[in-house]
Amino acid sequence: MKDIARELGVSVATVSRALKDSPRISPERRALIQEYAREHDFTPNPIAEYLRNSRVQPIKVIGVIIPELAHYYFSTVLAGIEEEAYSRGYGIMVAQSEERYDKEVKICQSFYEGKVCGIIISQAKDTLQYDHFRKLQDAGMPMVFYDRICTGINASRVVVDDYMGAFNAVSYLIETGCTRIAFYGAAMTMEITKNRFNGYKDAILKHGLQYDPSLTYICDNRADAEVITPEVLEREDRPNAFFAINDDTAIGILYTAKHMGFKVPDDIAICGFTNGQRAVACDPMLTTVEQRGKRVGEEAVSILIDKVEGHIPSDQVVKRVVRTKLIVRGTTR
Repeated sequence: MKDIARELGVSVATVSRALKDSPRISPERRALIQEYAREHDFTPNPIAEYLRNSRVQPIKVIGVIIPELAHYYFSTVLAGIEEEAYSRGYGIMVAQSEERYDKEVKICQSFYEGKVCGIIISQAKDTLQYDHFRKLQDAGMPMVFYDRICTGINASRVVVDDYMGAFNAVSYLIETGCTRIAFYGAAMTMEITKNRFNGYKDAILKHGLQYDPSLTYICDNRADAEVITPEVLEREDRPNAFFAINDDTAIGILYTAKHMGFKVPDDIAICGFTNGQRAVACDPMLTTVEQRGKRVGEEAVSILIDKVEGHIPSDQVVKRVVRTKLIVRGTTR
Protein backbone atom coordinates (compact mmCIF):
# COMPACT_ATOMS: atom_id res chain seq x y z
CA MET A 1 0.00 0.00 0.00
CA LYS A 2 2.96 2.30 0.62
CA ASP A 3 4.12 1.68 -2.96
CA ILE A 4 0.67 2.51 -4.34
CA ALA A 5 0.43 5.63 -2.18
CA ARG A 6 3.84 6.85 -3.34
CA GLU A 7 3.11 6.25 -7.03
CA LEU A 8 -0.29 7.96 -6.94
CA GLY A 9 0.66 10.78 -4.55
CA VAL A 10 -1.85 9.92 -1.85
CA SER A 11 -1.63 8.72 1.76
CA VAL A 12 -1.50 5.07 2.79
CA ALA A 13 -4.76 5.60 4.68
CA THR A 14 -6.41 6.77 1.44
CA VAL A 15 -5.19 3.65 -0.36
CA SER A 16 -6.47 1.43 2.44
CA ARG A 17 -9.90 3.06 2.43
CA ALA A 18 -10.15 2.96 -1.37
CA LEU A 19 -9.36 -0.75 -1.48
CA LYS A 20 -12.13 -1.30 1.07
CA ASP A 21 -14.63 0.74 -1.01
CA SER A 22 -14.94 3.37 1.71
CA PRO A 23 -17.46 6.15 0.83
CA ARG A 24 -15.01 8.60 2.45
CA ILE A 25 -12.98 8.44 -0.77
CA SER A 26 -14.40 9.95 -3.96
CA PRO A 27 -15.58 7.42 -6.61
CA GLU A 28 -13.01 8.70 -9.09
CA ARG A 29 -10.08 8.30 -6.72
CA ARG A 30 -11.36 4.92 -5.55
CA ALA A 31 -11.52 3.71 -9.15
CA LEU A 32 -8.01 5.02 -9.87
CA ILE A 33 -6.48 3.29 -6.85
CA GLN A 34 -8.34 0.03 -7.38
CA GLU A 35 -7.39 -0.08 -11.06
CA TYR A 36 -3.73 0.52 -10.21
CA ALA A 37 -3.86 -2.26 -7.57
CA ARG A 38 -5.36 -4.72 -10.09
CA GLU A 39 -2.80 -3.85 -12.76
CA HIS A 40 0.03 -4.50 -10.31
CA ASP A 41 -1.50 -7.72 -8.94
CA PHE A 42 -1.91 -6.33 -5.43
CA THR A 43 -3.69 -8.50 -2.86
CA PRO A 44 -4.18 -7.26 0.72
CA ASN A 45 -2.27 -9.38 3.25
CA PRO A 46 -4.63 -10.26 6.14
CA ILE A 47 -1.69 -11.27 8.32
CA ALA A 48 -0.16 -7.81 8.06
CA GLU A 49 -3.54 -6.20 8.74
CA TYR A 50 -4.05 -8.49 11.72
CA LEU A 51 -0.66 -7.52 13.15
CA ARG A 52 -1.29 -3.82 12.53
CA ASN A 53 -4.63 -3.84 14.31
CA SER A 54 -3.82 -6.26 17.13
CA ARG A 55 -1.68 -6.05 20.26
CA VAL A 56 -1.60 -9.83 20.68
CA GLN A 57 0.45 -12.43 18.86
CA PRO A 58 -0.78 -13.51 15.40
CA ILE A 59 -2.69 -16.75 15.05
CA LYS A 60 -0.15 -19.57 14.91
CA VAL A 61 -1.51 -21.62 12.03
CA ILE A 62 0.63 -23.33 9.39
CA GLY A 63 -0.79 -24.16 5.96
CA VAL A 64 0.13 -27.62 4.64
CA ILE A 65 -0.33 -28.78 1.03
CA ILE A 66 -0.52 -32.56 0.55
CA PRO A 67 -0.73 -34.07 -2.97
CA GLU A 68 -2.69 -37.13 -1.76
CA LEU A 69 -3.98 -37.63 1.77
CA ALA A 70 -4.58 -41.33 1.09
CA HIS A 71 -0.92 -41.92 0.23
CA TYR A 72 0.89 -43.61 3.14
CA TYR A 73 4.06 -41.54 2.81
CA PHE A 74 2.23 -38.21 2.84
CA SER A 75 0.14 -39.31 5.82
CA THR A 76 3.32 -40.04 7.77
CA VAL A 77 4.78 -36.67 6.78
CA LEU A 78 1.57 -35.03 7.98
CA ALA A 79 1.82 -36.90 11.30
CA GLY A 80 5.32 -35.49 11.79
CA ILE A 81 4.18 -31.98 10.85
CA GLU A 82 1.25 -32.06 13.25
CA GLU A 83 3.19 -33.47 16.19
CA GLU A 84 6.09 -31.03 15.90
CA ALA A 85 3.82 -28.03 15.23
CA TYR A 86 1.63 -28.71 18.26
CA SER A 87 4.69 -29.23 20.48
CA ARG A 88 5.75 -25.68 19.58
CA GLY A 89 2.31 -24.13 20.05
CA TYR A 90 1.16 -24.05 16.41
CA GLY A 91 -1.87 -25.51 14.67
CA ILE A 92 -2.09 -26.68 11.07
CA MET A 93 -4.51 -26.22 8.20
CA VAL A 94 -4.31 -29.03 5.63
CA ALA A 95 -5.38 -28.96 1.97
CA GLN A 96 -5.10 -31.66 -0.69
CA SER A 97 -4.06 -30.68 -4.23
CA GLU A 98 -5.13 -34.05 -5.70
CA GLU A 99 -2.05 -33.78 -7.96
CA ARG A 100 -3.67 -30.86 -9.83
CA TYR A 101 -1.83 -27.66 -10.68
CA ASP A 102 -5.02 -25.57 -10.84
CA LYS A 103 -6.13 -26.67 -7.40
CA GLU A 104 -2.66 -26.08 -5.99
CA VAL A 105 -2.76 -22.47 -7.24
CA LYS A 106 -6.13 -21.90 -5.54
CA ILE A 107 -4.90 -23.43 -2.28
CA CYS A 108 -1.86 -21.14 -2.26
CA GLN A 109 -4.08 -18.14 -2.81
CA SER A 110 -6.52 -19.15 -0.08
CA PHE A 111 -3.68 -19.77 2.38
CA TYR A 112 -2.21 -16.36 1.57
CA GLU A 113 -5.57 -14.66 2.03
CA GLY A 114 -6.21 -16.61 5.24
CA LYS A 115 -4.39 -16.26 8.52
CA VAL A 116 -1.54 -18.74 8.03
CA CYS A 117 1.91 -17.75 9.19
CA GLY A 118 3.71 -19.98 6.68
CA ILE A 119 3.20 -22.85 4.23
CA ILE A 120 4.70 -26.34 3.91
CA ILE A 121 4.36 -27.69 0.36
CA SER A 122 4.82 -30.82 -1.74
CA GLN A 123 3.97 -29.81 -5.29
CA ALA A 124 1.54 -31.63 -7.57
CA LYS A 125 2.81 -33.96 -10.30
CA ASP A 126 1.64 -31.74 -13.15
CA THR A 127 2.99 -28.47 -11.74
CA LEU A 128 5.31 -27.04 -14.40
CA GLN A 129 4.75 -23.34 -13.73
CA TYR A 130 5.79 -21.69 -10.48
CA ASP A 131 4.29 -18.21 -10.52
CA HIS A 132 2.01 -19.01 -7.57
CA PHE A 133 5.01 -20.02 -5.46
CA ARG A 134 6.99 -17.00 -6.62
CA LYS A 135 4.14 -14.67 -5.59
CA LEU A 136 4.15 -16.15 -2.10
CA GLN A 137 7.91 -15.75 -1.89
CA ASP A 138 7.79 -12.14 -3.15
CA ALA A 139 5.10 -11.36 -0.58
CA GLY A 140 7.37 -12.59 2.23
CA MET A 141 5.37 -15.72 3.04
CA PRO A 142 7.66 -18.28 4.76
CA MET A 143 7.67 -21.54 2.73
CA VAL A 144 9.30 -24.93 3.07
CA PHE A 145 9.05 -27.62 0.37
CA TYR A 146 9.25 -31.34 1.10
CA ASP A 147 9.54 -34.48 -1.05
CA ARG A 148 8.53 -32.86 -4.36
CA ILE A 149 10.49 -29.65 -4.28
CA CYS A 150 10.07 -26.68 -6.60
CA THR A 151 13.28 -26.25 -8.58
CA GLY A 152 11.94 -23.06 -10.19
CA ILE A 153 12.60 -20.97 -7.06
CA ASN A 154 15.31 -20.97 -4.42
CA ALA A 155 13.37 -21.98 -1.31
CA SER A 156 13.97 -23.98 1.85
CA ARG A 157 13.39 -27.72 1.50
CA VAL A 158 13.50 -31.09 3.23
CA VAL A 159 14.07 -34.20 1.13
CA VAL A 160 15.18 -37.78 1.59
CA ASP A 161 18.40 -38.93 -0.05
CA ASP A 162 16.56 -40.26 -3.10
CA TYR A 163 19.74 -40.82 -5.10
CA MET A 164 21.51 -42.92 -2.47
CA GLY A 165 18.33 -44.76 -1.56
CA ALA A 166 17.94 -45.90 -5.17
CA PHE A 167 21.68 -46.51 -5.62
CA ASN A 168 21.87 -48.77 -2.56
CA ALA A 169 18.70 -50.66 -3.47
CA VAL A 170 19.79 -51.39 -7.05
CA SER A 171 23.29 -52.26 -5.86
CA TYR A 172 21.75 -54.84 -3.53
CA LEU A 173 19.72 -56.32 -6.40
CA ILE A 174 22.89 -56.66 -8.48
CA GLU A 175 24.92 -58.12 -5.62
CA THR A 176 22.26 -60.80 -5.13
CA GLY A 177 22.48 -61.93 -8.76
CA CYS A 178 20.15 -59.66 -10.74
CA THR A 179 21.59 -58.61 -14.11
CA ARG A 180 18.66 -56.96 -15.92
CA ILE A 181 16.78 -54.50 -13.76
CA ALA A 182 13.76 -52.52 -14.95
CA PHE A 183 12.99 -49.06 -13.60
CA TYR A 184 9.39 -47.92 -13.05
CA GLY A 185 9.17 -44.19 -12.31
CA ALA A 186 7.15 -41.00 -12.77
CA ALA A 187 7.80 -38.30 -15.37
CA MET A 188 11.31 -36.87 -15.33
CA THR A 189 9.89 -33.39 -14.69
CA MET A 190 9.92 -34.23 -10.99
CA GLU A 191 13.19 -33.95 -9.09
CA ILE A 192 12.58 -37.11 -7.04
CA THR A 193 12.20 -39.14 -10.24
CA LYS A 194 15.43 -37.75 -11.65
CA ASN A 195 17.34 -38.48 -8.46
CA ARG A 196 16.02 -42.02 -8.09
CA PHE A 197 16.60 -42.75 -11.76
CA ASN A 198 20.16 -41.43 -11.55
CA GLY A 199 20.80 -43.62 -8.51
CA TYR A 200 19.41 -46.63 -10.41
CA LYS A 201 21.48 -45.94 -13.52
CA ASP A 202 24.71 -45.19 -11.68
CA ALA A 203 24.43 -48.41 -9.66
CA ILE A 204 24.10 -50.40 -12.89
CA LEU A 205 27.11 -48.72 -14.47
CA LYS A 206 29.27 -48.91 -11.35
CA HIS A 207 28.74 -52.67 -11.14
CA GLY A 208 29.87 -53.16 -14.71
CA LEU A 209 26.46 -53.84 -16.25
CA GLN A 210 25.10 -52.23 -19.42
CA TYR A 211 22.33 -49.67 -19.04
CA ASP A 212 19.37 -50.55 -21.27
CA PRO A 213 17.03 -47.55 -21.89
CA SER A 214 14.26 -49.94 -23.01
CA LEU A 215 13.93 -51.11 -19.40
CA THR A 216 12.91 -47.63 -18.18
CA TYR A 217 9.15 -47.09 -17.96
CA ILE A 218 6.89 -44.22 -16.91
CA CYS A 219 4.75 -46.02 -14.35
CA ASP A 220 4.15 -44.82 -10.79
CA ASN A 221 1.00 -46.55 -9.56
CA ARG A 222 -0.34 -50.06 -9.12
CA ALA A 223 -3.01 -49.88 -11.81
CA ASP A 224 -0.51 -48.91 -14.52
CA ALA A 225 1.97 -51.49 -13.27
CA GLU A 226 -0.60 -54.24 -13.74
CA VAL A 227 -1.19 -53.05 -17.32
CA ILE A 228 2.47 -52.61 -18.32
CA THR A 229 4.16 -55.54 -16.56
CA PRO A 230 2.68 -58.45 -18.58
CA GLU A 231 4.23 -57.06 -21.77
CA VAL A 232 7.54 -56.46 -19.99
CA LEU A 233 7.65 -60.03 -18.68
CA GLU A 234 6.78 -61.44 -22.10
CA ARG A 235 9.91 -59.94 -23.67
CA GLU A 236 12.51 -62.44 -24.80
CA ASP A 237 15.08 -60.36 -22.94
CA ARG A 238 12.83 -59.86 -19.94
CA PRO A 239 14.26 -58.33 -16.76
CA ASN A 240 14.94 -60.50 -13.72
CA ALA A 241 14.39 -57.62 -11.30
CA PHE A 242 12.34 -54.44 -10.92
CA PHE A 243 13.05 -51.25 -9.01
CA ALA A 244 9.90 -49.18 -8.53
CA ILE A 245 9.58 -45.54 -7.47
CA ASN A 246 7.05 -46.42 -4.75
CA ASP A 247 5.57 -49.42 -2.94
CA ASP A 248 2.19 -49.37 -4.68
CA THR A 249 3.86 -49.72 -8.07
CA ALA A 250 6.09 -52.51 -6.74
CA ILE A 251 3.06 -54.37 -5.39
CA GLY A 252 1.40 -54.09 -8.80
CA ILE A 253 4.49 -55.73 -10.32
CA LEU A 254 4.43 -58.43 -7.63
CA TYR A 255 0.75 -59.23 -8.18
CA THR A 256 1.20 -59.44 -11.94
CA ALA A 257 4.36 -61.56 -11.82
CA LYS A 258 2.74 -64.09 -9.49
CA HIS A 259 -0.43 -64.15 -11.58
CA MET A 260 1.69 -64.97 -14.66
CA GLY A 261 3.33 -67.90 -12.88
CA PHE A 262 6.69 -66.35 -12.01
CA LYS A 263 8.25 -67.14 -8.65
CA VAL A 264 9.25 -64.16 -6.51
CA PRO A 265 12.13 -63.77 -5.76
CA ASP A 266 13.54 -66.85 -7.58
CA ASP A 267 12.51 -65.72 -11.07
CA ILE A 268 11.80 -62.05 -10.43
CA ALA A 269 13.17 -59.80 -7.65
CA ILE A 270 11.24 -56.64 -6.74
CA CYS A 271 12.14 -53.55 -4.69
CA GLY A 272 9.93 -50.59 -3.86
CA PHE A 273 10.42 -47.18 -2.21
CA THR A 274 8.42 -46.00 0.83
CA ASN A 275 8.12 -48.83 3.37
CA GLY A 276 4.42 -48.28 3.95
CA GLN A 277 1.96 -50.61 5.65
CA ARG A 278 1.22 -52.44 2.39
CA ALA A 279 4.85 -53.53 2.17
CA VAL A 280 4.25 -56.05 4.97
CA ALA A 281 0.69 -56.93 3.90
CA CYS A 282 1.68 -58.66 0.63
CA ASP A 283 3.08 -62.16 0.07
CA PRO A 284 6.01 -62.27 0.02
CA MET A 285 6.61 -59.11 1.98
CA LEU A 286 8.21 -56.31 -0.01
CA THR A 287 11.84 -55.25 0.03
CA THR A 288 11.77 -51.45 -0.02
CA VAL A 289 13.55 -48.21 0.83
CA GLU A 290 12.44 -46.61 4.10
CA GLN A 291 11.66 -42.90 3.56
CA ARG A 292 11.10 -41.83 7.19
CA GLY A 293 8.21 -39.53 6.34
CA LYS A 294 7.56 -38.55 9.95
CA ARG A 295 11.09 -37.21 10.27
CA VAL A 296 10.67 -35.23 7.04
CA GLY A 297 7.55 -33.58 8.46
CA GLU A 298 9.27 -32.72 11.74
CA GLU A 299 12.22 -31.13 9.96
CA ALA A 300 9.98 -29.09 7.66
CA VAL A 301 8.02 -27.65 10.59
CA SER A 302 11.19 -26.91 12.53
CA ILE A 303 12.59 -24.83 9.65
CA LEU A 304 9.31 -23.01 9.03
CA ILE A 305 8.68 -22.04 12.65
CA ASP A 306 12.29 -20.90 13.07
CA LYS A 307 11.73 -18.62 10.07
CA VAL A 308 8.41 -17.33 11.41
CA GLU A 309 9.91 -16.61 14.83
CA GLY A 310 13.05 -15.01 13.41
CA HIS A 311 15.56 -17.66 14.52
CA ILE A 312 16.40 -18.19 10.83
CA PRO A 313 16.60 -15.06 8.60
CA SER A 314 13.64 -14.86 6.23
CA ASP A 315 15.90 -14.77 3.17
CA GLN A 316 18.08 -17.71 4.24
CA VAL A 317 17.52 -20.93 2.27
CA VAL A 318 17.77 -24.05 4.45
CA LYS A 319 18.24 -27.47 2.87
CA ARG A 320 18.05 -30.66 4.90
CA VAL A 321 18.36 -34.29 3.83
CA VAL A 322 16.81 -37.21 5.72
CA ARG A 323 18.70 -40.47 5.26
CA THR A 324 16.98 -43.55 3.84
CA LYS A 325 17.47 -47.22 4.72
CA LEU A 326 17.03 -50.37 2.65
CA ILE A 327 14.64 -52.82 4.30
CA VAL A 328 15.25 -56.33 2.94
CA ARG A 329 12.28 -58.70 2.90
CA GLY A 330 10.94 -61.57 0.83
CA THR A 331 10.73 -60.10 -2.69
CA THR A 332 14.51 -60.12 -3.10
CA ARG A 333 17.03 -62.93 -2.79
